[in-house]
Amino acid sequence: MKLLQAVDGEGTVHLGLLEGGRARVLQRAHAQVATTLDLLEAMDAGALDAAAWAREAGEAGGLREVDWKELAAGGAGLRLTMPLTPAEVWGAGVTYRRSADFREEGTGIYDRVYDAERPELFFKATAARCAGPGQPIGRRRDSRFTASEPELAVVIGSSGAILGYTLANDVSAWDIERENPLYLPQSKVYRGCFAFGPVIVTPDEVGDPYALELECRVERGGREVFTGRASTSQLKRRLGDLVEWLRRSNDVPAGTILSTGTGIIQPLDAGLEEGDVVVISSSAIGELRNPVVVV
Repeated sequence: MKLLQAVDGEGTVHLGLLEGGRARVLQRAHAQVATTLDLLEAMDAGALDAAAWAREAGEAGGLREVDWKELAAGGAGLRLTMPLTPAEVWGAGVTYRRSADFREEGTGIYDRVYDAERPELFFKATAARCAGPGQPIGRRRDSRFTASEPELAVVIGSSGAILGYTLANDVSAWDIERENPLYLPQSKVYRGCFAFGPVIVTPDEVGDPYALELECRVERGGREVFTGRASTSQLKRRLGDLVEWLRRSNDVPAGTILSTGTGIIQPLDAGLEEGDVVVISSSAIGELRNPVVVV
């Protein structure tokens, strides 16, 4: 099942289901489900069968059909937004060899964390700092080299279960982090520092999360200035292990997003500029597109 959220003209957020080229948008709460998190949590608790819920909501006239392309373009009186309003957003770093190699500058700390039992985990964003499909991501005005970090992200339930997968962009001011690793929070956390979407895909539909191909391209003035690809088969860490480390001595609320690290590295001569458009895609999840603004 692919889950989305859309906002109407009054600012009300509606849960939606993507089925092929059609989106079915919930007009009113059904069986106490109004949002993506409501549905995922009920599924996790065994309180409902998602297919039966969708069928019953449709029979009750609660689902409105909308063309997916029209919805993605902001038509039908709705606009796509974050497919879930996250309780918290966390990130994992140095989970791909390519990421460790790029960041290493003789200090040894990145190689050590790549090989260590304990992963690098950091607080990334609040919901207010996040962007959904089509919404702007930020480049810090005091950064000379900000880059996109295309990643697979997981949605965590109250029990620690992985409830779904989505595409994410852990936008980062790499020059600030490279200047001093203690500047990591400033590199990672600011307005528009994280984007995710366009949908959340439930585990049964994703299949093997270690067999996903991710692609990123950066468009500038109608031309591509960067293209990169990676496979989640290159992940050093297991997703469940990252979640388990995150939950150690740490109360992680339901609906938390954990972004699992990048294997796609923008070169130093191709950082983000205002007006760029970053496009991250995976055939299993879809396409996440965001313009860049200076914040």
